[in-house]
Amino acid sequence: MITPPYLKKGDTIGIVCPSGYLPAKKTTDCIQMLTSWGFRVKIGKTVGHQHHYFSGTDEERLADLQQMLDDKSIQAILCGRGGYGLSRLIDRLNFRQLKKYPKWIIGFSDITVLHAHLYQQVKMASLHAPMSAAFSKPDLSSVFTLKKALLGKKQNYTCAPHPFNRVGKVTGPLIGGNLSLIAHLIGSPSALHTKGAILFLEDIGEYMYNIDRMLLQLKRSGVFDKLGGLVIGGFTDSKDTEIPFGLTVTEVIRNQVQEYSFPVCFDFPVSHDTANVALKHGLPYELTVSSRKVSLKEA
Repeated sequence: MITPPYLKKGDTIGIVCPSGYLPAKKTTDCIQMLTSWGFRVKIGKTVGHQHHYFSGTDEERLADLQQMLDDKSIQAILCGRGGYGLSRLIDRLNFRQLKKYPKWIIGFSDITVLHAHLYQQVKMASLHAPMSAAFSKPDLSSVFTLKKALLGKKQNYTCAPHPFNRVGKVTGPLIGGNLSLIAHLIGSPSALHTKGAILFLEDIGEYMYNIDRMLLQLKRSGVFDKLGGLVIGGFTDSKDTEIPFGLTVTEVIRNQVQEYSFPVCFDFPVSHDTANVALKHGLPYELTVSSRKVSLKEA
């Protein structure tokens, strides 16, 4: 697995929007903070640009992201926001220059597509971490985990026990992201191969029945068969139908994975909400789930 060089003061972070539209003013706090950390910032053409739902046409978004990937003066790329759109581009991106000059790709939500593709096809680590909007929130604790990750500091995250947790300990590559996108990628060249891995999942705005359906898709496609461990983050703003599904989100997830033996933890701080710590996608982590606490640390 290729691990891009960690950053130092004076390095440049490019900001690009390969998916949904992001008004330029929503990057102000982000740019100011990155600069205060000692980094230079280069803004892509898609930031503040709009084509209907997207930050540009497919061709414009493809060209902007490709230019950032190929630019040797940029040491990391921060995706400004998610939304939808990367799967329209992923098979047309050229990663040859990125392999020669690796750099950290940062983001979550729709950026799960890029993380998964980098892991499976490029064999490169990336950063599942906060994007532009997080820099404007009152609680910046998750944003500062991104700073530590970029500087190469190893982090050990903990969370409280949950009654649905399954105890155990495992070390393996940490992969995952948004459940909707991971299900969407099944059957494609970007689909995650999960044997021996620690899989983390989160999502936003999904109906209970659809969460159940997507987990069934993962289950039927073999994602859970030889999995090393499962980390469940936040399922923000989950919805129910007029006729209730009858289960909470955690009950839905527990029921779909109860037949397996790998360790499972719930309520880990990765989500579309404020709690969204930086995770080095593709690198080895150690997951320990006990009756007293949960820890996820870089191996």
